[in-house]
Amino acid sequence: MATLGYRRLPRRVHYGWWITVGVALLMFATVGVGYYGLAVFLRPLQEENGWSNTVVSAATGLYFTVSGIAGFVVGPFVDRFGPRRFLITGVVLVGGSAIALGSVSSVAGLFAVYLVQAVAFGMAGQVSVNSILARWFVTRRAQAMSISATGVSLGGIVISPLGSWLIGLGGVSLAAPVLGGLVLAVGLPIAVWVLLWDPHQVDLTPDFGRPATGVDTVALGDGVQRRVWTRSEAARTVPFWAILIAFLLVLLAQTGFLLHQIAFLEDRLGSRESAALALSTTAFGSVVARLVVGRFADRLDKVLLSAGLFVVQGLAVLGVLAFSHPVPTYAFVLIVGFTIGNVYMMQTLLVAEKFGLVSLGTVFGVIGLAVQAGSGVGPFVVGWLEELSGGYGLPFTLSALLTLLSAGVVLLARVPVDRSRRP
Repeated sequence: MATLGYRRLPRRVHYGWWITVGVALLMFATVGVGYYGLAVFLRPLQEENGWSNTVVSAATGLYFTVSGIAGFVVGPFVDRFGPRRFLITGVVLVGGSAIALGSVSSVAGLFAVYLVQAVAFGMAGQVSVNSILARWFVTRRAQAMSISATGVSLGGIVISPLGSWLIGLGGVSLAAPVLGGLVLAVGLPIAVWVLLWDPHQVDLTPDFGRPATGVDTVALGDGVQRRVWTRSEAARTVPFWAILIAFLLVLLAQTGFLLHQIAFLEDRLGSRESAALALSTTAFGSVVARLVVGRFADRLDKVLLSAGLFVVQGLAVLGVLAFSHPVPTYAFVLIVGFTIGNVYMMQTLLVAEKFGLVSLGTVFGVIGLAVQAGSGVGPFVVGWLEELSGGYGLPFTLSALLTLLSAGVVLLARVPVDRSRRP
């Protein structure tokens, strides 16, 4: 069924590009508030309520774990029925729960709000939007995902300083409702009126009917992309476990670093605003690097590219620790940003390349559950080790080492997948 956007938006621009822009705007709102917002609220929630770093970090950890479970549950249903109903419900709940955060005054209330928002984020997050992009783009998939995921980084660039400024004006009770309203105002019209699951719904074809040249069309042909996988079949392959373990490790480390970055740099740089600017610098780096890498990633070995990104990120985190002057600090968080957006993109691209688009929600839901659980453990472990050791040196060093380890693990994803069974 054609949406209002398909009927009204200019036809001289192929609707696949409107889908790409729509996903970018949706992710700007939902991920900007539902991901970068966690870092913005981490320290103020402690200061305003007298809660410890461990408590707030544990709530954040629950958030990532539950969002992974939600993605795991909805994945097969997205493959079967499409993501529309999950996207709409998820956007409403992300916005509503963010608004409710402004009224939280107890630990139980904090955990309840984060629990609802986590379920919503799992419904409106990667499983749903990636299932749309994977069907509209095959040989141009990296390019489309690099553009659409720019919304995530723009969310970090805008939401971090905006949220910090609002907190300075009126605390969490002002910032949270404003950001929640932003999610509803931007995300809901996109989910309802713009996004279409599959180009065949409106008699269009993937890649605008013109596959990109110079891309491995065997790996991205119908025999691969439309091969049906069950979870148990995927779990019997080496690439499945290589992707799962590698991205679990790297995102455990990355999320732990990112969500504690403002708290860590606030002391070093002298103010929350300067620390929020550093987080925006990280997000800006992810925009630039993702757009650059997205132009070439379809033609590159995605496993080797992933390993290289992991190595750069691990070394950059060590650089942040080693140099305390503001100039190298901003330089190294920028380098971290160069890798962050591409890490998320490579996770999706590797799953889609190995297991196709028909079963993307099913397989990605399992990997996403493990990765989100790791993302949930990361902030908690970093917060706990910071309180235990009296600083961020120990937890951030361990984060960097885990990132470097993941570079070796992801290389195992180059093992060929047996595609001789169910077409």
